[in-house]
Parts: sequence; structure tokens; C-alpha cells
Amino acid sequence: MKKIALIITAAAIFFFNGTVMAGDKTDCAVHYTRTACAGQETISYKKCDGEQSCTKYKPADSLAACQAAALKSCKNKRLDITKMKVITAKYKGQPIKTTTGKDDFCLDYPDKDTEFNKCP
Repeated sequence: MKKIALIITAAAIFFFNGTVMAGDKTDCAVHYTRTACAGQETISYKKCDGEQSCTKYKPADSLAACQAAALKSCKNKRLDITKMKVITAKYKGQPIKTTTGKDDFCLDYPDKDTEFNKCP
């Protein structure tokens, strides 16, 4: 009976602690540095609580998932507010690079030519 209770307790710990099964929620740290269009600093930097740079944590259970999250973070819908972004990332505390070996994920972002440097 003690063995069953121990197994149930261990299973509950694994179930309720998602970090054991799904990876730690802070494993993928994506660092943003934005360059605002002239006069748009307040709005552009709002996503980083008014700062030009910040780090946000993305769910990722592997290095490849973290790379994908960092690359996706380059997306820029606010073409007349944010001129460009530099996105770097760390997985489990270690700096990671793009699949082509670059530090800045936005250099490999496929839409960089249509989404960056479009300030009026």
C-alpha cells in the first residue's frame, strides 16, 4: 500500500509540475531591441514597458522550438512605428544562433525586406 501511495504522490508531482514534463517556461529567453521610427519611441517601446530592450520568455521544449519562437518574434506589423528589431535568444541560459549561424534572428527573417525600414 505504501508503494502505491508513493507512486501516486510521484505521479501527482510530475503532473502538476509542468517543468518536468514540458520543459521549464523560462528555458527560452528572447531578447528584443527595437529601433523606433522618428517620434514613435513611446509607442514602439511600449511592448517592453517603455524600454528599448527587454527579454520575454517563450514556451519551447527544445532548442529548435526556441529558435522558431525567436524568428517569429521578428514579425513587425507596425511598419510606421517600429523601424526594425534585433532579436537574440538563449535556450536554457546559453546563447543560441539561427539555423544559419547568426546571432540576430531578424537577419534570417524572411519578411525583413517588407517589414523593416518602412518608416514614413
